[in-house]
Amino acid sequence: MNVILDLCAGTGSWSQPYADAGYDVVRVDILNGQDVRDYHWTGQVDVQGVLMAPPCTEFAGSGARWWADKPPELLDEAIDTVRACLRITDEAHPKWWALENPVGRLARMVPELGKWLYTFQPWEYGDPEVKRTCIWGEHKKPVKTPVAGPYTARVHRMAPSPDRQRLRSITPPGFAQAFFETNP
Repeated sequence: MNVILDLCAGTGSWSQPYADAGYDVVRVDILNGQDVRDYHWTGQVDVQGVLMAPPCTEFAGSGARWWADKPPELLDEAIDTVRACLRITDEAHPKWWALENPVGRLARMVPELGKWLYTFQPWEYGDPEVKRTCIWGEHKKPVKTPVAGPYTARVHRMAPSPDRQRLRSITPPGFAQAFFETNP
């Protein structure tokens, strides 16, 4: 059985191609009542891969102007969440793993991650948008299938709403599919 752990899964968009292909996808997210900081992998089966998309609110460079005014506990919780994802990955011993977050201060705040492996724009994988994202991990880089512009900045211009954070964090479907095809 092929198991994929999707940590801080949000909408599950990154792991959806795996679910569609019949993989056993385990989605762990605070939105469904499971905090990764309290989760432990105790499965008796081998884990194929681990996808991690920890919340970026405290790390994304787009919010840098507010960092100094925020309570430090928020950053501490965000760092703890990333470290919990890494701990679960160690527990699961996957064949590959990947962690995504926008450009910002994540590598500085969680130095054990090191520098990202690569960055991507959604348009490089068939989705005509811009939102530079950094990827860390041990996996194969997906094959690019760029589309010509014009590109939208929909995510950057999204109006405030109760769903804004969730909507901004959806993994572009073109990247999710390319990642799946390269990292079965």
